[in-house]
Amino acid sequence: MAHSSTEPGALREHYDTVFGQPWPVIPAALLVGTLNVFLFAFDRPWTASDGFRNWGDWLFQSVGLLNRPDLISPFLYSGSILNLGLLMGALTAALLSREFAIRGAPLGELVKGGVGGLLMGLGANLAFGCNIGGFFSAVAALSLSGVAMMLGLGIGSYLGLRYLLWELERLPGLSAGQSYTFCAPKSSGGGWQPVLGILTLLMLLSLPFWYSRLGYTRQAGFLLFGGAFGMVFQRSRFCLVRAFREPFMTGEAEHTRAAALALILSMVGFAILKAMDLKDATDWVFAGFWTGGLVGGLLFGIGMVLAGGCGAGSLWRAGEGHVKLWVAMAFFAVGGSLSRLMLVQTQLLQKLGTAVFLPNLVGWEGAMVLVVALMLSWYVFATWHERSRSSA
Repeated sequence: MAHSSTEPGALREHYDTVFGQPWPVIPAALLVGTLNVFLFAFDRPWTASDGFRNWGDWLFQSVGLLNRPDLISPFLYSGSILNLGLLMGALTAALLSREFAIRGAPLGELVKGGVGGLLMGLGANLAFGCNIGGFFSAVAALSLSGVAMMLGLGIGSYLGLRYLLWELERLPGLSAGQSYTFCAPKSSGGGWQPVLGILTLLMLLSLPFWYSRLGYTRQAGFLLFGGAFGMVFQRSRFCLVRAFREPFMTGEAEHTRAAALALILSMVGFAILKAMDLKDATDWVFAGFWTGGLVGGLLFGIGMVLAGGCGAGSLWRAGEGHVKLWVAMAFFAVGGSLSRLMLVQTQLLQKLGTAVFLPNLVGWEGAMVLVVALMLSWYVFATWHERSRSSA
């Protein structure tokens, strides 16, 4: 029997499977954890904050306010290229899914984006990384500074949420105002978006070849990793802000469960690389236990709730066209650069804590068991809290 001309072809069905509906969160988070292991094996774990700081340093040097002869161009610095790749990957996925739109926000929301970005920049320097590098990758690397930051992120997320609820009740007009949207997503058509998405994808895939031909093979790899992270985040909407915020706000725990499982997977991969001497055991073990990790995590937690995105979340949401997150990224870069300069000049950077590698305290097996127990406790608590709220 002949098929109707209105039936989609096999290619269209596959396309709709990938770009026509959101990806499930937990498998996507496990893919993120796996990519982080491969990135560590390739060079170093994933973090977003050093890329933002590089942008801020480059800006201040460009206008004559900073003199750093050793400053690497944002187009050559690994952290910056990861961030640019993530931004391009998210933009590509949003276009291919017809979900891109320039989404404006009221002035009050833009101010919160800026304040949140400044707090994230400061917090990331105190904790030696953002919620990705200072928490996710640090815990995976069996650094106790990551555990300290996790505690700080939890407290900061709660305080940030309490402020937003207080603002909603006491100052309801603070964030009121006109919102606007240009280049509306699929609900209004957007048939041009997949075409532009294909062109963006081709550019994202061709840039690494260009880097390699110029002799920058490592940078080519970072760009590909960043693009992969961006596409996974945008399609799944996996978000570490939601992992810390939602249990307090709505009780929803899917992103918390996803983050816990992804971190366990990353930790196992990191531990194998370190135990087999494929990577140095002290890699990504920061001197931030306890003060730097705890205080930095607290400030970062407040900031990411106000901004509505963390290091990675700001990037992939900006790739979708959220103006508030562009503001947050700009202030993250400025705050990260200024606070790093302040910490170095005041010599506070050496007084934020000590570097504690968990296997040195309890052995490899004990360290891995403790991290798994911590993540499963987070998983179980969030799930219990979710079910308690849903049955109330």
